[in-house]
Amino acid sequence: MTLSISSPDELVAVIPHTLGFKPEESIVILPMRSDLPVVRVDLPTTARDRDVVWQSISDAFSRYSQPGTSIGIVCITADRTIAEEVGPEFAARLDTIGVGTRLIMWADETRWADLYTGDMGLQTEAARAQIAAATVLNGRTQPAATRDSLAASLIGDREPVAKLLAEVRDASQETTAKSEGRWALSRMQRFHRDGMQLSDTEAARLLIAVESIPTRDRLWLDINRGNAASHVALWTDMTQRAPDEVRAAPASLLGFAGWLSGHGALAWCALDQVPKDKPYALAQLVATAVQCGLHPREWEAANSSTAAGAGARLTELGAERMSPRRNTAQPALGI
Repeated sequence: MTLSISSPDELVAVIPHTLGFKPEESIVILPMRSDLPVVRVDLPTTARDRDVVWQSISDAFSRYSQPGTSIGIVCITADRTIAEEVGPEFAARLDTIGVGTRLIMWADETRWADLYTGDMGLQTEAARAQIAAATVLNGRTQPAATRDSLAASLIGDREPVAKLLAEVRDASQETTAKSEGRWALSRMQRFHRDGMQLSDTEAARLLIAVESIPTRDRLWLDINRGNAASHVALWTDMTQRAPDEVRAAPASLLGFAGWLSGHGALAWCALDQVPKDKPYALAQLVATAVQCGLHPREWEAANSSTAAGAGARLTELGAERMSPRRNTAQPALGI
């Protein structure tokens, strides 16, 4: 998502749209160009916490920084004193790897302050409305109120599909896996065209179809940065409606589409919907991509005609950049 930001007020207003939820007690690092990750972490209030956060994010910034790379730091907290400690410290750390800091800001629920210049102001409804309108034009969904509410939004009424699974599974066994795969691909393409929600029967059939790894991989390889928003819509709906036994595939596909579209928080929330009773390889691959701060463009470079080839390359890239702490950095496309 590319937006033109003309004031500190607008910069604060865009953060929830970039992350997918409104952060609290956080430090947010915003790139000045789109080839760097956006990072949000819980505000580290102790020296040890700051060391851990730095270990989590430094590799991602070292990987993508180029001469002249710059970022902005926004500390969102009710305690301005902490912001005045943490912001400059991370600016100094980033400077050691060649990343300059153009601004350091503090923001609470209603105010903002530029910690370089001392300028202060109120967060205005006009700025929030302007950013909201711009993100809608960019095809971005509006942010959740909190990360918890984002996670809760992935839980829907699963009973209607659950009641149909046995019947639809029996019917699918009367056809071939290839024909079900062709149907799943066709139904996905139809969703891309019209955006119409699948019926309960169609949802059950699609969820059963993507239990087949070859079918799931054909749909996975369809996801790109141009159609990721449509995939997010489809797999959000499927994840919301999927009973436990068929939720691993749609939640993993949602996680991947969320990461590729720049929604790191959505990707993590989707992966949390993958049932924990057995490992699921695609979910682990997505977790590696998000955890290590891989930029979505690396998928385009790694992608190939086969899922095995693309997955192997993405795993290799993740292994090179394995972060020491899961769920800390939440990379996204730059604004």
